[in-house]
Amino acid sequence: MNHGNNHLHEIRALARTFVAERDWGQFHTPKNLSSALSVEAAELLEHFQWLKTGTQEELGADKLVQVRHEMADVLVYLVLLADRLDVDLGAAVEEKMALNRAKYPADKVRGDARKYHEYPPD
Repeated sequence: MNHGNNHLHEIRALARTFVAERDWGQFHTPKNLSSALSVEAAELLEHFQWLKTGTQEELGADKLVQVRHEMADVLVYLVLLADRLDVDLGAAVEEKMALNRAKYPADKVRGDARKYHEYPPD
């Protein structure tokens, strides 16, 4: 698969350059990057707080721009963390999806949002 990996490599290169130009790599420990990722994810969530569904229509154009920027922050920190830990995100997604397919067989869980352990055994 790996078609999306080229875009991730481009994002990684952009982020690496940005960080290097500012000499911020010294601060980018896995712990700090994980913390920053969590903070940015919370900032993303904040835009949806108190909305009924958070659809594009409900957000509106201005808020959607802010959401898009928070999503970019989340992605950049995730890519930087993966870079620091030498994790191939494309391969990690493929591996995780295979695990999810085993936990959530489509013919068994279609249209049902329960966790895998809540389904009756076969």
